[in-house]
Amino acid sequence: MTTATVTPDMVSAAEWQARVDLAACYRLIDHFGMSDLVYTHITLRVPDAPDRFLINPFGSLFGDVTASSLVTIDLDGAVIHPEGGRVNPAGFIVHSAIHMKGDDAHCVLHTHSRAGMAVAALDSGLMMLNQKAMQFHARVGYHDFEGLALATEERERLYEDLAGHKAMILRHHGLLTVGADCAEAFSLMYALELSCRVQMDVLASGQPYRLPPDDLCEHTAQQLNGFPVPPREREWPGLLAMLQRVNPGFDQ
Repeated sequence: MTTATVTPDMVSAAEWQARVDLAACYRLIDHFGMSDLVYTHITLRVPDAPDRFLINPFGSLFGDVTASSLVTIDLDGAVIHPEGGRVNPAGFIVHSAIHMKGDDAHCVLHTHSRAGMAVAALDSGLMMLNQKAMQFHARVGYHDFEGLALATEERERLYEDLAGHKAMILRHHGLLTVGADCAEAFSLMYALELSCRVQMDVLASGQPYRLPPDDLCEHTAQQLNGFPVPPREREWPGLLAMLQRVNPGFDQ
């Protein structure tokens, strides 16, 4: 498909760098098997225009998103640029719910992965079966399914159900993470997705499993969430370097 594009001279340097990071995040989600054709979204607040957000153009596969193809919208979902840009209204409802209420919710990442949707259908929700999952011990919200997210009145309930956490499981729907930047939101989603995959593998084995005590889960959560080096300085540079090798062009 042909999409309208934005060039570096049309936006601030801060917005262009945000576009590069967000395009990379889209391609990473695709690379690690978490994309759903043209559905679901990752949104990022424009650093020097906090009432504006970047989102993928509706109809583009995650692996094809570039810095120039991203669409800038306002809190009402109106397209700022490029002229003629198209966005998914359901995607705006889910993401604006978090952006509107959380001043530190700069990046919101939402997936419909197979494992994520499977766990979202279980009464148990996320189980503390491994240390990746323990990162989210008492730190994941749950939002009940209300049909396709098209009603603006659902936004308040979405934000309330996040309950101040950085991760949420949308029942019968998928996964959502929130970060200060793309690196944090991606790191959280990678861990949450891996936790869901392991959980479904364990359940599919049909073998007895062990759940560690709550105090050990909380201890592990504090260790993992207290890591002094943020994702942007940990794995993000290596991930960008990998993308330049296997799927270059995201920064165009």
